[in-house]
This record gives sequence, structure tokens and C-alpha cells, in this order.
Amino acid sequence: MTVTNSLIEQKLKTAEEVAALLPQHVTLGCSGFTPAGYPKLIPVAFAKRIEEEKKSGKEFSINLYAGASTGDELDGALAKTGALKLRIPYQSNSHLRNLINQGESDFIDMHLSHVVKYIEHGILPKIDAAIVEAIDVTADGKIYLSTSSGMSATYIRNAESVFIELTDTHPLELKGYHDIYLPNHHEKGLPINIITPGDRIGLPYIQVSPDKIKGIVRSSKPDAATVFKTPDADCQNIAAHVLSFIQHEIKMGRIPKEYLPFQNGVGNIANAVLASMAKDPNFHSIQMYTEVVQDSVFDLIDAGKLEIASTSALTFSEAGLKRFHENISEWKSKFVIRPQEISNHPEVIRRMGLIAMNTAIEVDIYGNVNSTHVMGTSMMNGIGGSGDFTRNSHLCIFMTPSLAKDGNISAVVPMVSHTDHNEHSTMIFVTEQGLADLRGCPPKKRAELIINNCAHPIYRDKLREYYENALRVSKGKHTPHDLEKALSWHVQFLKTGSMK
Repeated sequence: MTVTNSLIEQKLKTAEEVAALLPQHVTLGCSGFTPAGYPKLIPVAFAKRIEEEKKSGKEFSINLYAGASTGDELDGALAKTGALKLRIPYQSNSHLRNLINQGESDFIDMHLSHVVKYIEHGILPKIDAAIVEAIDVTADGKIYLSTSSGMSATYIRNAESVFIELTDTHPLELKGYHDIYLPNHHEKGLPINIITPGDRIGLPYIQVSPDKIKGIVRSSKPDAATVFKTPDADCQNIAAHVLSFIQHEIKMGRIPKEYLPFQNGVGNIANAVLASMAKDPNFHSIQMYTEVVQDSVFDLIDAGKLEIASTSALTFSEAGLKRFHENISEWKSKFVIRPQEISNHPEVIRRMGLIAMNTAIEVDIYGNVNSTHVMGTSMMNGIGGSGDFTRNSHLCIFMTPSLAKDGNISAVVPMVSHTDHNEHSTMIFVTEQGLADLRGCPPKKRAELIINNCAHPIYRDKLREYYENALRVSKGKHTPHDLEKALSWHVQFLKTGSMK
């Protein structure tokens, strides 16, 4: 339980009282990252106020900034009011996604490492109120965050007012997991002194003037439970290809025997890779420098193979969170929770030489990647940190099953319908079919490797046919394309429901 102090007693309010203080036209900076440590009571109360006051003709508009995706009590509740006009920098809520794709809410899809600078330089609308989840607040204004860091420190620093949801869903032993450090964007940059994933350069709390805190709401509502599926055969095959490739790189002397730190994206494929590392006798202990830590990290801990995991959020399932709480004191040496500007900072990523593993919606035969848009126009979730890691890691690996929608979509296409990561940044592609190492390859060689190694057999001949026709049409130019047919697969899917 949170210890009572004079500041908490003085600032204590209900969620409804805080909601009544928020302006009708407001920019909110909220804690939360995929979805961990986000406010749950104040946004719901604000949504109820909006719905009630709209009946008397009042109009509301909300700009919502968070770390990354959040739970339905934040993104969903505010989106359903119809007042959510702008969202940055990443989201995964189905209702909000529909509003974005219907043109009713604006969404700025941003590299996570860029958000702080845009706010500090006044490029984005100024933050009126920061709403963050914390496990404790001291009388002198030390705020101890819960299971995510995200953008919380930046929002608190730049907001006019700060409101805190003080949660008792985590033990106070969570104190000490965070390392809060933010560079000053108004001065010439100094080095960020992180050499290894376990280095700490900041404070375990966010310091704020107590006068800036305008309300504290007690909460016992947990984060939305993350559900993880058991990796299927495709995920396991992808993991096997990745692990085999890493061992090959070690033999070639391109990765040291003690490895390089690993970054892994969110989802079942990333979980499958870590789980496979835990089981594989050829793999010893690893370090991680990533954005999100999920349940698969427990497999590494059980196998004695996790040295340290630096992250911006602990995003566990209900069972995983229970296990974390049971070991929270013992595991304090295993985790560091950082602001996302540091977890995703290009300087740190490049210095440590990460092995980055992220997923793609589709890839094309020349190595361009679409991570965000379905059929080129409909936003899925956002680029998140994948660009930060792709462009700056020692090795970047993109993983995806070769088929989607019961085989009606090929993940390998002649030309991606939207480009998030271009051929100059990508290196390694993996599907359940195999792996293509594009490093040092000109465009035509890339096409051969991706078609032969990564495409599913039911689409492989069709891709070869496109490529050979493109060679003829372009007369063998540097990057052969038949522009009349380059996106014909997507057009066919939109018309018929299948690329076959």
C-alpha cells in the first residue's frame, strides 16, 4: 500500500473532481507504454463529463500524447467521445484506429525518439495537463512511476498542471527500477553516458515542484492484461532461422562470442525468438536493450540466460505480473526502466551495436519494408521504435510470416504499398520459409534472395514472373520495375479479396 503523506492528503481528489478541472479544449500528456502504466480513472471520468456536457451543446477537443499504445480506459474512452482530434505517436486501440482511418481523428506517426524534441521545441501543441500513473509521491514532489516510463518525465516537465493516479496494484519495491534521465534539447548535445544496457545515469524518480501537482487520485485498477499466444509453427520456424543466423555470424567473427545486446519488438514472433534462445543449448546468457519486456523474458530468467534487460515498459500478462511481483526485490538487478527517448536514442543504439529484431506487414523484392499501413492507406498501429533501431543497429532483422489472411495475402510483394524502412537501412529478412541476407547485395541480387528464400511457394513463381517481366520492361535498369504492375497485387486484393 502507498504510504500516506501530507502532500497526498492535501492534493487528494476523486477522478471526477480532476476531470472537472480539465479544459474543454485540452492537450494531455499521459503515461503509458504498450499498454503498461497508463492512467485509467481520470480519462474515463473525463469521457463521462464530455458525454454529459455535450448534451447541453458544449464542444470539446483533445490532443492526446502518450508514450506508445495504452489501454482502452485511455485511448478507447477518449476516442469514443468523438472529441479526440489528435493522437501521437503510436496507438493500437481498435476504436481509435477506425477513427483515424475514417479521417475523424488525426494521427501523427512518429519515431519514438523524436517526440521529446518536437515538444520541447514547440513544434507540437503545448501540453496543458500531464496525467501519470505512479506508485508513490513524496512530500517534496518525487514521483515514482509504475511499470512504464515512456514520455512521462517530458510531459511532467512541460505541462502546466500535473495529475497523478496513485496505484496500489504494484508493491513499493518497484521503486528503484526506473532510471530517469532526459537530455537538454536547448543546449548543444552532450554524450549520453550509457555504454552497456545496465548502466544507470539518472534518478529513480521524477522531481517536480509540489505546487505543480494539482490533484492525486487513488487507484486500484490494474493495467489491461496482455494476452500472449503460444508460438505457432511459423513463429518457431522464423525463430530457428534467426538463431541459426546469429550462430553463423559468430563463427564468421561478425558478432562476438559474448553476443551483442538484443532488441526485440512486440508480439508472438519476438516472444518465440527469446523463448527459443532460452531452450537452445548453443545460447548462453544475453543482454537486452529494448523498448518493451514481455513474458518471454521469464524463459530466459528460468534458464539462467538473462543478464540485464533495459526497457521503457514491463508489459506482462496477468500471470506474468504476478510472478514479477513475487520476485520484485530479487529481480531489481535484472531490469532498468528508461524514458523512451533514451531507450530509443540513436546515439546509444549505435554505440552498443544492437541486434534488432522487428516485424513487418510486408516487404518487397528489393528490401523495402511496410510496418504501418494495410494496403498502403489504412493505419495499423504506427512505426513506433522500429525505425530508431533499424537505422542505427549493428544488425537489423525483419521477421514476418510469408502469408496472411489464409494465404490470400503474400507478405512478399513486388513493391510495398507504403514504405517505412527503405532498402538502404534494411539488412536481414526472415519468414518461416527461410532467411535472406541482403548486406552487400545490389538490387537484382536482393530480389533473387528474397524471392527464393522468403516468399511462400504459392507466390514464388508469380514473383519471379513479375521480376523477369520488369527486367524486360525496364531494359535491365538498376532496379527493375514494371510500374503498371508494381502494385497490381494490392489492387487485385482490394477487388477480389485475394492476391492469388
